[in-house]
Amino acid sequence: MKHLLSTSELSREDAIHLLDLSDQMAEVNTREVKKLPTLRGKTVVNLFYEDSTRTKTSFELAAKRLSADLINFSAKGSSVSKGESLKDTALTLAAGGADAFVIRHSASGAAHTLANSGWINVAVVNAGDGTHEHPTQGLLDAMTMRRRIHGLGATAQRDLSGVSVLIVGDILHSRVARSNIHLLKLLGAKVTLVGPSTLMPHTELFEVDVNLDFDDALAANPDVVMMLRIQTERMSGNFFPSEREYVRNWGLTAERFARLKPKTLIMHPGPMIRGLEICSEAADSPQSTIVEQVANGISVRMAVLYSLISGERSLDV
Repeated sequence: MKHLLSTSELSREDAIHLLDLSDQMAEVNTREVKKLPTLRGKTVVNLFYEDSTRTKTSFELAAKRLSADLINFSAKGSSVSKGESLKDTALTLAAGGADAFVIRHSASGAAHTLANSGWINVAVVNAGDGTHEHPTQGLLDAMTMRRRIHGLGATAQRDLSGVSVLIVGDILHSRVARSNIHLLKLLGAKVTLVGPSTLMPHTELFEVDVNLDFDDALAANPDVVMMLRIQTERMSGNFFPSEREYVRNWGLTAERFARLKPKTLIMHPGPMIRGLEICSEAADSPQSTIVEQVANGISVRMAVLYSLISGERSLDV
């Protein structure tokens, strides 16, 4: 694996390997000294053209915990504001001897362009490109499900066969949803998309179940309910009548949360809008994995950077 651009490009073996390696990295992150020397002398460039808190911070922590040198680039305040192209920005930053680029960009396909254009010859990690994909989010979500549902240890189930997952909300604009759909199906989970018809893409491309009725979908007692952020910044029109209408039909309200089985996991990639997509009762409950997802994101991104830069498939921790 030279790049990580999309979960759809992962084999089942590669996906499980990355999840297993992420579990090892999680062990490192519980130590008093959360540091490995494995990428000493290597350089990671965080190339962020969009605002980010969780993803950017966790990639930064991941690189530092692997002892890599780090360049943090933000489009704001850079020569991008003067019209510099992605190509010239990448060439400038690569001139310092970069070993990996982590890119977030508003244009779908930007990561693929950077990886396949021939401008640079380094590993590229897609940290979110437009409405296309966000593969490390998919991996950290799968890691969270696997650890919560199956536990840890040599006898724990390594895939997600038999796990039922609802992905709820703004599917149309969600790169998180796309990465999760590909990966969860690859790992054997049963995925159902839930939300208003105006926020559903051409779902026949995904070959998953679709249910426009949230209450009906919840009646099937899913193992996981993953709520998505309403991405108003990507909307050019009115996709639902009002926020009140959205909450009434597709929000995880306290009443809906109370109907879930006690072991149903509640997930959200963040940032979440309390009272719109999800109620505080659900977000702050023991069933919620929201904070855990953030912590697992560091472990997953350590595993990805280690695999791509070192070329090793195992780690002596």
